[in-house]
Amino acid sequence: MFFKLAVSSLVARRLTVFLAVLSVFVSTFVVLGVEHIRQEARNSFNKTVAGVDLVVGARTGQINLLLYSVFRIGSATNNITWESYQDISASPGISWSVPIALGDSHRGYRVMGTTSDYFQHFRYGNNQSLVLNGTAFSDFRSTTDAQPVADFAAVLGSDVAVRLGYQHGHEFVIAHGIGATSFSQHDHHPFTVSGILAPTGTPVDQTIHVSLESLEAAHHSGPMPESVTAFMLGLESRLQTFSLQRDINNYPQEPLLAILPGVALSELWQLMNVAERTLSLIGGLIMASALLGIATMLLSTLQQRQREMLVLRALGARPAFIFLLIQAEALMMTVTGMLAAIATLTMGLALTADMISRQFGIFVSAQVLQAATLPYLTGMLLMTVILATIPAARAYRQSSIIKIND
Repeated sequence: MFFKLAVSSLVARRLTVFLAVLSVFVSTFVVLGVEHIRQEARNSFNKTVAGVDLVVGARTGQINLLLYSVFRIGSATNNITWESYQDISASPGISWSVPIALGDSHRGYRVMGTTSDYFQHFRYGNNQSLVLNGTAFSDFRSTTDAQPVADFAAVLGSDVAVRLGYQHGHEFVIAHGIGATSFSQHDHHPFTVSGILAPTGTPVDQTIHVSLESLEAAHHSGPMPESVTAFMLGLESRLQTFSLQRDINNYPQEPLLAILPGVALSELWQLMNVAERTLSLIGGLIMASALLGIATMLLSTLQQRQREMLVLRALGARPAFIFLLIQAEALMMTVTGMLAAIATLTMGLALTADMISRQFGIFVSAQVLQAATLPYLTGMLLMTVILATIPAARAYRQSSIIKIND
C-alpha cells in the first residue's frame, strides 16, 4: 500500500520526476565511470609485470621507459645497440635477460621481437607464468647452428587470436609502424602462427610475439639483430639491484637508463594523484547537484500537493506517514537513476573494453559493482535521505496543521 502510493504519486508528476531521475543517472554514470576506470587502470598496471628487477632502455624519463617497454604505450626515444645489450647481459649477478624490439604492428596490434626466454622468465599478476598453447619460435640462442635462421613463427596474445580469428598455421604479414593502417607492409616475409598464449589480462594479450631474428630479417638482409628497444633483467640477488642500476646509468658506451618497475609505477601514481582527486571532486559536486535537484523539486511541489495531503489525512494518515512518503519518493528516484546508470555503464564497458585495451593498454572489466564503488552508492543514498529530510519535514509540519484545523 505504502509503496503503491509512492509510485502513483511519482507517476502523477512524471515529467519533473523524469528530469530528476535523469540528473541522478548522469551524476551516477560520471562518478561510477571515473572511479571504476581509475581502479581498473591501477589494477591493470599493477599486475602487468612481476619478477623483473630492472628494465633498461635508452635514456629518457623512467615513466616513459616503463610505459613503452612494459605497457606498449607510446614510443621509444632511441634504441640500444645489440653490443650494449650483450655486454650488460653478461655482467656478473644477472640471472636472465630478455630483449624487446618494438616498432611494427599487424592490424593495430603491436609486434614485439624477443627471444624464447621471454616465455620462460616473464611473470605477471602474482608471479604467474605465461601459458603457451603450441610452440614458441626458435632463436639463435636456442639453436646449435653457427648461422641463425629466422623461422618467421609468431606467438599471439589471446585477444589477438580471438579478435582476428587466427589459429595455428595461419599466415599474416606485419607492417612498419604502430597504426591500424600502414602502407609499408613486410609482405615478402609472412609470419605463421605457431602458438597462442592463454589470457593474462595484461598488454601481453594484445601483443604479437616474434623472434628477433625474424623481425630483423623482415627489415634487413641478415637475421642478426643490430639493436633492441629495451630489455628486462632478472638478478641473482636483489641486493645487487641498486649497484647494477648505477652502473648501467653510468654506462660509458652509450646513454642508458635502468629503472625499477615498482618505483617507476609509484612515480606514475603520484603524478596521477592530482588528476584523480580533481575527477573525484568533480564527480562529487555533480552528485550533490543532482540530489539537491531532487530535494528542490520535492520542496517546490509541496504547495501543489496540499489536496493530496488533505485526502491522506482525511483517510487517517499520520504526519509521520507523509514524512516517510516524501522520503520514499526521493529514494525511489535516486535508486532508479542509479540502476539505470549502472546498467548503461556495464553495457558501455562491455562494448568498448576491447577498444580501450587496444588504444590505451588498459583492461577494464564490465563488473561495475565492486568494493571500491559501493561506498559511492551508499553515500548517494545517505545524502538522499539527508537532503529529502528538508521537504519531508515541511510536509510533516503542513500535514500537522491540517489535522489541527480539522
